[in-house]
Amino acid sequence: MNNIKSKKLTILQVLPALNSGGVERGTLEISKYLISKNHRSIVISEGGRMKNKLVKEGGEHIELAIGKKSLLTLRLIPKLIKILSTNKVDIIHIRSRFPAWICLIAIKFMENKKIPSIVTTFHGPYSINRYSSIMAKGDAVIAVSNMIKTYILKNYKINPKKIFLNYRGVDAKEFPYLFKPKDSWIKEWYKDNPETKNKMLLTLPGRVTRWKGQIHFLNIIASLNKKNLNIYGLIVGDVAANKVGYLEELKNKAIELGIKDKVSFIGHRNDLREIMSISKIIFSLSSEPEAFGRTTIESLKIGVPVIGFGHGGVGEQLKEIFPQGIIKKNDISSAVVLCKKWIKKAPKVAKTDLFNLETMQSNTLKIYMNALKK
Repeated sequence: MNNIKSKKLTILQVLPALNSGGVERGTLEISKYLISKNHRSIVISEGGRMKNKLVKEGGEHIELAIGKKSLLTLRLIPKLIKILSTNKVDIIHIRSRFPAWICLIAIKFMENKKIPSIVTTFHGPYSINRYSSIMAKGDAVIAVSNMIKTYILKNYKINPKKIFLNYRGVDAKEFPYLFKPKDSWIKEWYKDNPETKNKMLLTLPGRVTRWKGQIHFLNIIASLNKKNLNIYGLIVGDVAANKVGYLEELKNKAIELGIKDKVSFIGHRNDLREIMSISKIIFSLSSEPEAFGRTTIESLKIGVPVIGFGHGGVGEQLKEIFPQGIIKKNDISSAVVLCKKWIKKAPKVAKTDLFNLETMQSNTLKIYMNALKK
């Protein structure tokens, strides 16, 4: 085992793309950590806006459309086998279902002595079928919350000893307690968003999709607006090409509720930390339980209160750090009551060392070591 611990590993992470989201950010965080520990980090994806950051931090990127759900993707298998063999990959860390099938088929065609170990991460409660079952086939399987660990044990045939609970974590240096943005950022923000000046900002982060709770959020803003409170709502997150119609639906809903001038849809932002720091309250209103819910812990780390449904990973975080922010699923009236109370006097969010990035990173490396074929 000492030889394994001292060995320089080559880790290959595989996912569909590197555009935005918690999975993608986690991939970069692990890559950066591996390099700091003198291991080699390779990522396979079809690329995206985060690719340059990965490479700048010392990671290697190989562009393959491995997440494209098509039988034509099977053509990539010989190329993948060559990548695994040429680079002498020790561990393949698979973060998505379709790439998992491609990787495991490729491994079946490799010579036994060169086969890498497989680590998979359940980033969500995938549909329960044969297609999803591939994620339970790793030598080690990472669950990003207790909810996900319970879900895996309940729905898949797997040795419990193969499952490792490893909460995603937030960098305390990137999200320091009581963080305040630079004056230059604030000046630029109000120049671009003058409608938010001298308002109490209420913010819902998350990509625009039906289950992320934007309709709930609009109803909360509408209820508070009837009380003539000095508030303004921000919906921050990616709008995929196939969600443009839903965005229009949300905008029409805002008009119907009479809050067109009380809410903005500002799309994907690289300065979400700054936006959350000038917000009075952050929300997590997903109708389906979040596997983890990264923006909740980011907000709590910088000391901004969160109101969220008490289920999934978000419920686990709030229970540990900020239980007064928990409301029952779909209980919008309780959210409105809390908002009115907190707008008068915001509760203090205590500084916490829980859900730290370094813990997640070091745990991941330990899991890699555990998964190595002896």
